[in-house]
This record gives sequence, C-alpha cells and structure tokens, in this order.
Amino acid sequence: MTSYDDVPASAARGADEATAYPVGLRLSGRRVVVLGAGQVAQRRLPGLVAAGADVLLIAPAATPSVEAMAAAGEVRWERRTYREGDLDGAWYALISTDDPEANAAASAEAESRRVWCVRSDDAEAATAWTPATGRSEGVTVAVLTGRDPRRSAAVRDAIVDGLRDGTLAAPRHRARAAGVALVGGGPGDPDLITVRGRRLLAEADVVIADRLGPRDLLDELPPHVEVIDAAKIPYGRFMAQEAINNALIEHAKAGKAVVRLKGGDPFVFGRGMEEAEALAGAGIPCTVVPGISSSISVPAAAGIPVTHRGVAHEFTVVSGHVAPGDPRSLVDWEALARLQGTLVLLMAVDKIGPISEALVAHGRSPDTPVAVVQEGTTAGQRRVDATLATVARRAADEGVRPPAVIVIGDVVGVGPDRG
Repeated sequence: MTSYDDVPASAARGADEATAYPVGLRLSGRRVVVLGAGQVAQRRLPGLVAAGADVLLIAPAATPSVEAMAAAGEVRWERRTYREGDLDGAWYALISTDDPEANAAASAEAESRRVWCVRSDDAEAATAWTPATGRSEGVTVAVLTGRDPRRSAAVRDAIVDGLRDGTLAAPRHRARAAGVALVGGGPGDPDLITVRGRRLLAEADVVIADRLGPRDLLDELPPHVEVIDAAKIPYGRFMAQEAINNALIEHAKAGKAVVRLKGGDPFVFGRGMEEAEALAGAGIPCTVVPGISSSISVPAAAGIPVTHRGVAHEFTVVSGHVAPGDPRSLVDWEALARLQGTLVLLMAVDKIGPISEALVAHGRSPDTPVAVVQEGTTAGQRRVDATLATVARRAADEGVRPPAVIVIGDVVGVGPDRG
C-alpha cells in the first residue's frame, strides 16, 4: 500500500492527462483561506460565502467589491501579505496573489498540510481545479474540461440555460405539492417568455392557456401534458372565468403541476388576481411569474419608445374594452386628454372611434400621432400609422383586428427613420 507521503508532489500535480475526481465540498463552518483580493477572488468569494465557509482573506489591498464584502462582515480580511502558517486549520485554499514567490510558498504549505489548493496562476501546480459552475432550482452544475476553461464555461452555460428554459428535460421524481403557477407568457413571441416561466411550463402536467399566450410553446410540450383552451375570443366562444378558476383548483387538488399560461403579464388586465384569490380561497399555493407586458413590448418591437427624453416623461396604460360614456367605464378620459405623455390602449380596436373622439373633445389635438400595432412581436406583426382624427377610419380601411396595441403621442414619430 502506498501512503500519501510516498507520492511525489510532481506525480500528484503533473499527470494532466489524468481525469480530475469531481466532488462537492461541504464547507459550511469550515475555514477557507483566500490569498489575494483581486478579480479572481472577487469572482470566487460569493460562492464560498454562499456555501457558508468561514473565509479568511489575506491581502494588502482589495477591489471595491471585495472590500465591500469584508465591510459587510461576509469575510474576515487581514490587510497584509502571506506568511508561513496562514493555512493552519484550513480545509481549502484559493491562491490568487500577483506575487509568484508567495504563491509558490503558500502552495508548498498547502501540500505539506494536505489542504486542497487552487492556484489561479499555475493550474498544474494546484491540487484542485475550480469547475465552471451554475445553479438552477436547487441543481448545481459543475463542468471541468482540463486546460480549456472557456469550453467548461460554454458547456456549463448550455446545461444551465437548458434547465432554466425547459429545453433540457430534467423531471422531478419526488412527489410535488399541489399548486398553480400563473405564468405571464409575454406579448406572443415564444422567445419573450421569462426563463422561469418556460421552465415551469416544461414541468407542467396541465396547462390552461389563453389565446394571447405564446402558442408556439404548446407544441413543445410532451404528449402526456393536458392542454386546456381557455380562449376568450371577443363575441365568440369563451370559457367563463369561474370555469377557469374551477379547472385550476380541480387539477391542483389532483396533485398535478398546473400552469395558467397568460398573455403579457398576469396582473395587467389579465384577471390574474381573480385567479390567485380563488386559489387562496381553496387553500392552494399560487406562484405568480411576471411576464413582459404588451403595453411596452409591442410598441418597442414596432420601434416606438413609450418614453423619450424631451418628448414624453410619462406613459399611461388604459384598457379600451369599454367605450367613453359607458356607465361601466372607470376611466377619466377628460383627465387623460390633458396629459402630455404617451397613452397606450389595450383591447381598444373596436372602440378606437369613440375613444379618439372623446380625447379630441376634451382637448387633445386631432393631429396627435397614433400607431396601431397588430399582433406585435409575432410573424404577423404590422403597424398602421394615423392621427387621432384619422385613426378610426385608417384602422377600418386596413382591416386591423385584435390583438393590437394602440399608441397615442409624439413618441410615435420618434425613430431613426422618422426624424
């Protein structure tokens, strides 16, 4: 049997062809010594702190970020250079100073004390290598590719991104608690759903989807996933809100992972709070995943900023599904007409005539620029420009149909091609 002392240091360090043995270090409460407080330490310290390590930092100076960590008490900092004996009692060491002699001396001490040691200046002289790591929902991914750290990082990113967006399937095998995720799917382009939303969608057993959500993502779901159409088509077939609430509760109580996939953001004219309240009343946990609202993303996709320096310092988002003068309306159209900023109308295509008339009647100039963006961010996106005086006629002549976002204000004329 060969003892550790019988293994030459060169053999322990030199066989770069040998595969490193991967292991997860549990450093909570254990002493870790970091020599040097530059960029390498700045990158590595947060992970050591997150692992609960008792970090001793030894360096005469530090980057502002590292200094802030020391000031916050996350690490103990001794403002000096390395001295023999600094690794006494350490479980792990990170050597990253700009002094080659100090690095070599500290590495030799680590070897003699059998402390696993990472060296930023000489990987071949180290007894440990730092993998490229990433985390997603309780999973830690660590990748080592020997002498190619960029490849390690690229592989790490590919795996973590896949886990986050659901393109890399990693099903959970432990029982899940009943619950519902109200996921904002964004304005329509499937690439504009949030990373968390896409991951939850990939883990779902049941998806109750609106017609305005990113429908292309439904094609990517595994065959066992039940998709329920909750489309609310204007003046056509619809699924009552009460029925949607009941479906969410029923499937969640059956132990299913349920995703309510909605267009835009769940709480921007999306009845998300009504569904959250119904779930709370049934004692079912609810997770809300915000989405990119069409009120800002669709104008942006059409080249329109809702605010612009020197043009608009405010923007107001209004539901246009109820016309001015309707007793059900909660909108103060007279006050809106007095505003100088941008007005964004959602669900207003068939009411744009009376809305534009009300705004002009209350003082907004009939020459105010207007843009109607239909099916924004999707392959069917198109933009129709007009003014308050002409927008109703233009929308009718162009056959504009929902979904469309209407932008009113001088920002409509902003842009490199519109100056």
